[in-house]
Amino acid sequence: MKTNLTLVIITASLGGFLFGFDMAVVSGILPFVERQFSLSTAQEGWFVSSALLGCVIGVSFTGELSDRFGRKKILVGAAVLFLLSAFCCTAADSFTILILARIASGIGVGMASIAVPLYLSEIASTANRGRLVTYYQLAITFGIVTAYLTNAFVLNYSLTENNPGFSGFLDKAFFDEIWRGMFAMGLVPAALFMLGVCFIPESPKWLDNATAPSSDKGAYRQLFSAGLRKPMLIGIMLPLFSQLCGINAIIYYGPKILTDAGISMSNSLLGQIVFGVANLLFTFIAIWKVDKLGRRKLYIFGTMGAFISLLFTGIFFQLGDGMALGLLICTISFLACFAFSIGPLKFVVISEIFPIALRGRAMAISIMVMWVSDTIIGQLTPMLLDHIGTSGTFWVFSFFCLMAFVFTYKYLPETKGRSIEEIETFWNKEK
Repeated sequence: MKTNLTLVIITASLGGFLFGFDMAVVSGILPFVERQFSLSTAQEGWFVSSALLGCVIGVSFTGELSDRFGRKKILVGAAVLFLLSAFCCTAADSFTILILARIASGIGVGMASIAVPLYLSEIASTANRGRLVTYYQLAITFGIVTAYLTNAFVLNYSLTENNPGFSGFLDKAFFDEIWRGMFAMGLVPAALFMLGVCFIPESPKWLDNATAPSSDKGAYRQLFSAGLRKPMLIGIMLPLFSQLCGINAIIYYGPKILTDAGISMSNSLLGQIVFGVANLLFTFIAIWKVDKLGRRKLYIFGTMGAFISLLFTGIFFQLGDGMALGLLICTISFLACFAFSIGPLKFVVISEIFPIALRGRAMAISIMVMWVSDTIIGQLTPMLLDHIGTSGTFWVFSFFCLMAFVFTYKYLPETKGRSIEEIETFWNKEK
């Protein structure tokens, strides 16, 4: 039984791995696609953001469907889209096909970002629910690191290896048009995910709820009823703060910060790998402690630590020369705080604070907030850098980390050790 549960967890977590891989792989692919199709600046932006459009589309219908038809069917649908998009991206003969494939990939990511943590929370026991859902964030970070590593491998292979006599498509994918080889690396995990989800069971908690009278089923308007206003507020604010903290800006500036710290970088991909690995490793702290210390304590420590780290990052940028080591320490410190609290625990909390009949719809709203705020921050960051400078930008992010700390301290209850049913009863008493 334990082996079967492990295989189920690994299979479901592959959805998180493909989430991370698909969103990160374009970082190394973009320069080659730009040359291949002679892209304009607007087309470059469309290539990168098309997957995000798919994410929003996927999230918009997944909550409703997962509550109506079950978690497993959504996972199967996401697996089909991951495999189809990986194949089409690899074989695309036009920029239009490539964009359509990236949108399909984004839809799969949007579906997985709801269904996977939802499914993991419902197959877990009360004692290990936090740890199991945190595996999802671990899988995302592992997927990101894998994308960076496979991009670097394909690039290095094409530059240093003599062509072993590949013919046809293999020669094109790994020597002439290596962006195809980078996309092709996603075919293996996508195929494994597709195979695995065919054999995993449906969520037992969803099955129990599916047998309830139809009048017990939830609707979106119920999420804003008196008894659910507080969990809904938490479900909106935690994903929002996870983006307003500036994690994407930190990852973007990672290679530059390492270079400023005196660490030689052969290319920007290596810098991404270093910070991706740091993010991955510190996620293990959340897995280790989330069911022992609890969600609330980790969130409080993490948000305060992130605030201090970003505050001093801005100070060191302001001081300029000679502050490289301080920048490096502060950046790693921020990644540590994010990886054991702000990053993974939003998925843990939002997957357990809502009634089962409403959970898919509620998570859809939460994840939609995350994607929309991600888009907004991506657009605002360049303007912040231009108008208030690098130091000011990091101070803005540190302010939002401080607001996250205040919100968490005031509103977030401890859900460690409580069953899903006990949490639902708790909100009813709060009302």
